[in-house]
Formats: sequence, structure tokens, C-alpha cells
Amino acid sequence: MNTVKFLLTKCVISGISTGLHQPARIAVAGQFVRFSSTLAPKVSSLKIPTIRAGSILGSKSIGNISTLQMKKRPVRKKRPEEAEVSEDGHFTVTAYATAEEYDLEKLLSGLVQQELYEPKKFICTDDNGVEPDVLYVSAKYQVDKEPRDIFFFREGTVILWNIGELECSNVLSFLKQYEQDSYDENVVTGESEQMVYNYVSTEQASAHLKRGLFLLTRDEDSYLEKYTFSNAMSLSVKLGIWEASLDKYIESIAFVTDNLKRGTKIKISRADMLRKTGELFALRHLINLSSDLLDTPDFYWDREHLENLYAQTCGYFSISRRTKVMNEKLNHCVELADLITSNLNDAHHIRLEWMIIILIMVEVVFEFIHYFERYMAAQETEALPAVSAIEVIQSVE
Repeated sequence: MNTVKFLLTKCVISGISTGLHQPARIAVAGQFVRFSSTLAPKVSSLKIPTIRAGSILGSKSIGNISTLQMKKRPVRKKRPEEAEVSEDGHFTVTAYATAEEYDLEKLLSGLVQQELYEPKKFICTDDNGVEPDVLYVSAKYQVDKEPRDIFFFREGTVILWNIGELECSNVLSFLKQYEQDSYDENVVTGESEQMVYNYVSTEQASAHLKRGLFLLTRDEDSYLEKYTFSNAMSLSVKLGIWEASLDKYIESIAFVTDNLKRGTKIKISRADMLRKTGELFALRHLINLSSDLLDTPDFYWDREHLENLYAQTCGYFSISRRTKVMNEKLNHCVELADLITSNLNDAHHIRLEWMIIILIMVEVVFEFIHYFERYMAAQETEALPAVSAIEVIQSVE
């Protein structure tokens, strides 16, 4: 019995130390100590260690909000299908968002001079041909039967189909000279997306998304299917960059909320807060007005199959849900910015009022001095005629 009790004690304490969070460890340990005392007679050679709340939790209180850390945005894990790359004859497709915008016209000239990729098509998402915003190119030198294609989106994203890691790195380095407002390389890598694709087995089947696998047809217009998948991936990585930007913004104003909570002076100037508000509204403008996150591009209006494929892929990447969460976070940030701005404006107005009061007091002092000077001058003027009369009488005598 003593041996069984020792083994049970060891197993439970091990489970407490690894599998439960701290408050639960205390509760389970206490219940086990009470249970073990009734299980068998007390043995002097076996002592169950006493677990105290203070030794586990430390000196800080759980209820103290200041001891809690701000919850970080969890990194979106790749799905199981995405981790299995280049298996069973599948090919990879990788998406990056590297800048706010690409100069596609200069990029096209650079690719022609480089002579490594052949421009295939300039795609217009609005179908009016005024300003093409997607450049589709294919590698001139084939490594195997599967072509290597690249889609460059004007909004600063690049989608690489069947491109190896080394070639991806070379393409990203080549893109730097055509970028406007480049992103941080660590953020670009962290918010990238990678999927796998293959082709449907029969000619009658159409392109679709199946358990994280892009399935394409071998038709002449299969590049449109690649473009549709690329368009959805482009939105996903761009939204990831904006999510990272919002998280960085929230961290940058976290100290202000601490100042408000403690009731101390807000350690930010009105000019800095105005810039922060500008950053917030610029991000809100990009998400809701300058992107296709809230609606379907005009390109798919007369292409029903591609529209369904685009909607299915956007649903796979949770574009709508992530956009809704972003807007909710932005609304909270706007409310916080308004509160801080109002507080700073009130403090500014109070300073102005005190300045006005001080100026009025200074003016009153000066007026009092002037009044005193005029009073003294009047007194001197009244004394002068009497003196003059005495002098006249004395001179007559």
C-alpha cells in the first residue's frame, strides 16, 4: 500500500506541475493531500509535500491587473495540408506582401532586361483596360514540365507558383528597386502564406479548393484560375501585414492607457497624438476603402465560376472574419484616441485659461501702478499754486 501511495503521489504531483494552470494545481494538490490521508495509515517514511499558494503564485496577486501581460496576437499556424509540401506530386505556391505598392511599368522593363522571365499578360481587375494592376510572367528556362509562374500585384504583393526557396529569395531581392514604402523583412516573412496545388484528374472537372489543396485544370485559360487563387492569397498576406501594423500601433499607445488607469499625467504631446490618430485613420482607409476586403472585385462579375472559386478561397483564409475583427479593433483604438485627444485638449484649454488669468492680473497691477502715478502727480499739481502765492507775497514785500 505504501508503494502504491508513493507512486500515486509522484504521478499526481507530476501532473500538477505540468498539465494544469497555477490555481488548478493548488486545488488538485489540496484534494489529493486530503484523499491520501484517508487512503492508508500514516507512514513516517513517506511525506507528501505541502504545496502553498504563495510558493507557486509568488508575491503578486492574481487580481492585480498590472501584473498581467498584454495578450499578443497569436501567429496564424499553417494548416496541416500546407505543411506537406512537394508530397505526392504536389507543387508549392507562396505569397508575400513586401511593400505598399509596386511600379509595375518599371518592373516590366526590368524583367525584360533581365531575360529570365517572359511577360505573359497585364491583367486589369476592373476590365476597362485603363490601368492594369497585375503583371503575370513565366520563367523562360524550365527545370521540369511544370511551369514557374509569378503574379505581381500593384498593391505590393507577389505570388510565386512552383518557385524554389532560392529563386524566391532572388525575386524578392530583385523587387526591392521597384517597391514604394517597403515593409520590414521579418514582418514580410512572418506574414507570408504557402499552399500546395495540383491538377484535377479528369478533363470534365473544374478548378476548386479541396482540404487546403488548390486543384487546377489544364485548359488554355488555366492562368485565370491561378490568378483567382493568387488574388485571394494576395488579400490574405496584405491583411496580415495590416494586422501586424495594428498590433504595433496598439503596443505603441499601451503606456497611455496605463497613465489613464493610474490617473497620472498623459505622457504624450498633442502633436504626437495627432500623428497617432493619422496613422489610425490611414490604416482604416487602406482596409475599408483602398482594398477589396469588403467586396468582390469587378473582374469576377461576368465570370461566375471564378467568382465562386475566389469566394471559396477567401473563406478558407478567413478574410471576412479577420477584416471584421480588424475593424472592431480599429473602432476601439479610435475611441481611445478620441478620449486621449479630448483629455489633452482640456489640459491645453486649462493652460490657456490660466495664461489669460495671469495676463489679466498683470494688466490690473500695471493699471494700479498707473493710477498711483496719476494720483501722485495730481497731489503735486495741487501743492504748486500755494507755493507760488507765498513766493509772490514775499517778493512784493
